[in-house]
Amino acid sequence: MPESPEVQALADELGARLRGRAITEVDVVEFRTIKTRARPPSGLVGEHVTDVARHGKLLDLAVGASQHLVVSLGRHGWARWREADADGGPGVGAAVDQATAGTVPAEASAEPPPPTLVAMAFDDGNTLEFTDAGSWVSLGCWVVDDPVEVPAVAKLGPDPGDPGFSREDLDRVVVGRRKQLKAVLQDQESLAGIGNAYSDEILHEARLSPVVHASALTEAERERLFEATVGVISSAIEARHGVPIDRLKEVKVAAMRVHGRAGEPCPRCGDTIRDFAFGSTTAQYSPTCQTGGVLLSEASDRSPSRAE
Repeated sequence: MPESPEVQALADELGARLRGRAITEVDVVEFRTIKTRARPPSGLVGEHVTDVARHGKLLDLAVGASQHLVVSLGRHGWARWREADADGGPGVGAAVDQATAGTVPAEASAEPPPPTLVAMAFDDGNTLEFTDAGSWVSLGCWVVDDPVEVPAVAKLGPDPGDPGFSREDLDRVVVGRRKQLKAVLQDQESLAGIGNAYSDEILHEARLSPVVHASALTEAERERLFEATVGVISSAIEARHGVPIDRLKEVKVAAMRVHGRAGEPCPRCGDTIRDFAFGSTTAQYSPTCQTGGVLLSEASDRSPSRAE
């Protein structure tokens, strides 16, 4: 699932490419992606893109005087940029699949490119395609006058990628909250932009268990959590800046210290990184760094809170 650092990099690149460009055509291949049926994206034809921004994990193309195309990339959505060929027709740009790019060399992969669900052509002949690699449609598009008209945007919590994010913002989310910490970090109404991968990285950096209840954290642990949350997200946003969007997945995977690293040594303590499944998600963690050496699969209801 795309998370805030990668979506920010996507927004930055598309902003540089699209500001001032006129939309010449919109092709909706999958009608279920359009959430504002009375205002389809085809109504944007002839308008110019004025800016591209991010709201949590959602992309926002500002169009014309006051319209916005808000795109939820969902679980497996991403973008594919196709350059115009020498004759000005649509080019065969590199596939930009957030779900699969970088996992194996393109020439060795038997996987077909993800299907295009929505395509937008511009006055320079280039095309922006939104894709979805999942078995069900998770990509969603809204045409609105204000991004907060999109429920997912209106409900977003504070964003750790925002320079104004404060310790008070974090405390309002965790203090008194009887919910497992990893779930809190991934709850978009609590904190915007964090998903499965970066929640693992944050908890490892903060030396906290994914299953401890937020309400059980001490003052010192909340401070560690704040520093880790801001540090991991802001550093990732900075590191992804300027990375071509077709390489973002590859770069993200390479940067992970614990997420997706089960069976490998922890880069801090050398212990073996473990997998733990709970609810509808999984976590990777270091027992020595995060749970006092206790394996979560053995912890049952004890839910160790932290490494001492």
